Amino acid sequence: MSLVELIAQADERGLAASGLACLDRCVPLLGGDDEALRPLWANLAAGGDPAAWGELLDQVRAKLGIAQVVDDEDVEDEAALLARRMLAAAPAVRSAPEARIWADACSVASLQIHRLLDPAEDDASSADALPQALNSVRAGGAPVEGRAPGMSPLVAAELRRQISVLELLSQHGAGGLRRALEVSTEGRRVLRAVVSRRARGRG
Repeated sequence: MSLVELIAQADERGLAASGLACLDRCVPLLGGDDEALRPLWANLAAGGDPAAWGELLDQVRAKLGIAQVVDDEDVEDEAALLARRMLAAAPAVRSAPEARIWADACSVASLQIHRLLDPAEDDASSADALPQALNSVRAGGAPVEGRAPGMSPLVAAELRRQISVLELLSQHGAGGLRRALEVSTEGRRVLRAVVSRRARGRG
């Protein structure tokens, strides 16, 4: 199934995990460490209290210094702005309707972030055309190996990770969380390396 179809059919836990995984992979842009979102992951595990989600979310936002959505003119880095908005938009209540909206928005934002950060795509199409192009990619999916025509390597890898997380939660429920976290951790390491190289290049 395409990514759009997987999001449409996911349950509350799968949707929350999908959005959280996208955010987790982008933590390097927020200045967070690898454990920054661990309390939210633990809340999604079997036995986790959905009512505690909102309080844990507030704690994570405070730790990362994200009190509110910042305006475009306040941030020079568009990728970092998108990551901050992902965290700011996280629902305070773990419910399927709200989680679905968040998961869908996080999917697009994370793909945009990876497109913006891919050094191989500096001369590609403008950012104005990006949302429409990425929505097309999400709706059509991509091969497990390789990538759709015109898709950068970093975006292709992110798309596969998003699909993997949703499939794991769909097939295994809470039992798929550990593997989903591993998939996200791998992606975070990749993005952290990209962010580090970019910082050195600007220096």
